[in-house]
Amino acid sequence: MGHDVKELQKVRAFEHPGEGRKRAKATPKGRQVDPYAAEEIERLLGDRSRRRDLLIEHLHLIQDTYHQISAAHLAALADAMKLSFAEVFETATFYAHFDVVKEGDPAIPPLTIRVCDSLTCAMLGAEKLLGELQSKAGPGVRVVRAPCVGRCDTAPAAEVGHNFVDHATTETVLAAVKRDDTHAHLPKYVDYAGYTAKGGYKLLQKLRSGEMPKEDLLKALDNASLRGLGGAGFPTGRKWRAVLGEPGPRLMAINGDEGEPGTFKDRFYLETDPHRFLEGTLIGAYVVEASDVYIYLRDEYPAAREILEREIAKLPAGGPTLHMRRGAGAYICGEESALLESIEGKRGLPRHKPPYPFQVGLFGQPTLINNIETLWWVRDIVERGADWWKSHGRNERQGLRSYSVSGRVKSPGVKLAPAGVTIRELIDEFCGGMADGHSFRAYLPGGASGGILPASMDNIPLDFGTLEKYGCFIGSAAVVVMSDKDDIKGAALNLMKFFEDESCGQCTPCRVGTEKAARLMQQRNWNRELLDELSQVMRDASICGLGQAASNPLTCVIKYFPDEFSPKEAAE
Repeated sequence: MGHDVKELQKVRAFEHPGEGRKRAKATPKGRQVDPYAAEEIERLLGDRSRRRDLLIEHLHLIQDTYHQISAAHLAALADAMKLSFAEVFETATFYAHFDVVKEGDPAIPPLTIRVCDSLTCAMLGAEKLLGELQSKAGPGVRVVRAPCVGRCDTAPAAEVGHNFVDHATTETVLAAVKRDDTHAHLPKYVDYAGYTAKGGYKLLQKLRSGEMPKEDLLKALDNASLRGLGGAGFPTGRKWRAVLGEPGPRLMAINGDEGEPGTFKDRFYLETDPHRFLEGTLIGAYVVEASDVYIYLRDEYPAAREILEREIAKLPAGGPTLHMRRGAGAYICGEESALLESIEGKRGLPRHKPPYPFQVGLFGQPTLINNIETLWWVRDIVERGADWWKSHGRNERQGLRSYSVSGRVKSPGVKLAPAGVTIRELIDEFCGGMADGHSFRAYLPGGASGGILPASMDNIPLDFGTLEKYGCFIGSAAVVVMSDKDDIKGAALNLMKFFEDESCGQCTPCRVGTEKAARLMQQRNWNRELLDELSQVMRDASICGLGQAASNPLTCVIKYFPDEFSPKEAAE
């Protein structure tokens, strides 16, 4: 009733096809490592650590050296770091500033010109500049679009290598190329000697010596009601207490990924008075007992990065170890958990919460995350007192705010003004009025995701909690002023395309929603009912703030700018 021997052999051969035969010589699976590429990677890395969290730093080394990243270099780097090729490849291709060249693709020209095409630059002629440069740049030069580079006050902006050309024209950009002016220029700033000569680091010394108890410092922050100035507005003192309440060891991470179109205040503070930020950082690290601090700075700020590296080297020994981490062109890394992922050398994908970063943060440890400007104010508030801070403010608001103002005003820039100032006060008192020939028509109170309001709503205090009932928010106080010469619907489309490009792709409502919304907004007549429905889904179901807030400008245009729509659209 059984099989004969031959039948059993057939069955066995089918189930175990390699059995009974001589095994073929094993060959390594995956991509093979080119010995020349391996030698180049070893030379580049030198005695640097091969830790997993340094992957993005090592990718920057390759990009800076070869102006591109080949598949052979990716494979060699993966081998050197004991990582899979897929892991290295997916990280490199996630970030916009890594030019990954696949096998068979032509080499990338040695010099890249990036032209910012975000809202303020677009309003001031970026599209024309881009087209002219693409036709005139010549061989050996690549001209590409770039999202906001944090120089909205000098729009339009272009980047030649790592040197920015402000108020860029075709002539000035090509002149920089001809001069080979491709390295960051350092502005004048207060260095370590200048800062300490005016009382710098005395507050930190008082804390470390025990002359000032931690609790007194925390009470000063509480009494001043200092809130996170990166956009979320969470009370600073309460955040520090929450981290301190978690079991150690603890870490600290600095969010310097200022990528919101219209925002440039952090760059201004780092390029003028960096030690005020560094002292605030060291104070925060001391309070929460963080052994290491990771400063994550966007790649578009090469001058600020060089300044920090120089000045950190001058700090006396002792205290936490400060690590510089370089972003690579991903707006999503401004979200706190995506920031942590990027510091760990991974793609910047937001984490699901809970747990929150103050509980399980960087490398799985409780982590204090603060914005650059928040820490910049710590010394002044503690030394001058909460009453000094609260003495500023208008329209029943308290404190100071750093408004990044750009667009159709005579004097754009970072404007230190009382919290609660209105847009009309900001334009007239701090920006010299509207630019010649322009009439005030609309404004963004809080950057790309903060919504758009008409000039008729010019009496709203610009501060936390005052704009939400209008479908807007202050965020990082990035104010873009628009005039009668600007296309409001076109501005909303520009912002939606930015969010479409910057979506990390992890969740469908954001990934598909931004793309679908941009397509619908490109149509001559907007399907407002469908756009409203799509916006609601994005707000309700997106994982993080990017998708949740991406439709704010769109819904504001529909609600507050009826004149933008044709009679046919209005009837629908």
